Amino acid sequence: MKKSLFFLLLLFLAFSCKPKKNFIYMSNNNFEQEVSQARYEGLRIQEGDVLEVIITAMDDLAVKPFNKTSIVQTGEEGGSGAMRLGNNQYQVTTDGYIAFPTLGNIYCKGMTKQQLKVEFEARLKQYLVDPVVTIQLVNFNISVLGDVGSPGQKTSLTERLNIFQALALAGDMRSSANRTNVKLIRYSEESGKDLTYQLDLSEASIVNSPYYYLQQNDILYIEPDKNAQIAANTTNPNRTLFIQTLGVVLGLITFVIAIAK
Repeated sequence: MKKSLFFLLLLFLAFSCKPKKNFIYMSNNNFEQEVSQARYEGLRIQEGDVLEVIITAMDDLAVKPFNKTSIVQTGEEGGSGAMRLGNNQYQVTTDGYIAFPTLGNIYCKGMTKQQLKVEFEARLKQYLVDPVVTIQLVNFNISVLGDVGSPGQKTSLTERLNIFQALALAGDMRSSANRTNVKLIRYSEESGKDLTYQLDLSEASIVNSPYYYLQQNDILYIEPDKNAQIAANTTNPNRTLFIQTLGVVLGLITFVIAIAK
């Protein structure tokens, strides 16, 4: 009888202490093979982006008309007013243009920075000898919401931002987060609406996903796991933990009584 109770107690403790499934990032599949296939394809310029465009050439005087000092740009229709742009910064309008000194309106929506650089240099060669164009996206913003340490909008200093770097900006996932069902919300130019993609961060193959690297204005939503959801829907948020602890205590009491007999 004592042996049976002891065996049942061991089983109970084993299951009560069972580790959370999929708690570790990229724990499944061939990690080395998947990582070797990761590729960064760059970003596309979107409306609302703020681009810093700096023009240089051998003749400093000839370059001056193409660079500017800070100005106040009036907000778009339906916007929240004026926006102050820094030196050589330009905001992409809803029509996809930036208003550039001397050259006028330049369409750039949907282009890569390299494509826009080539476009600038082609136009500038009419005025300058060997112009050099440097383009930088100033407001690379993403939002991380849900079960993370510090949810909210985050600004990245680098445009080559992957999912794990974004989570690091948000204080990483909490232990109660569901790593197998992370939602990425991204605006699609083709469909003209936001699309939602489901990502499993417990799979090493995530680094081979076309959504591994984020685009500006992406939204990541980290939902809590089922246990956290159940706890949130009860009057006592610690009810699940209390029940588990009570089960362990009762098991120990049963064990002590069995030994004492």
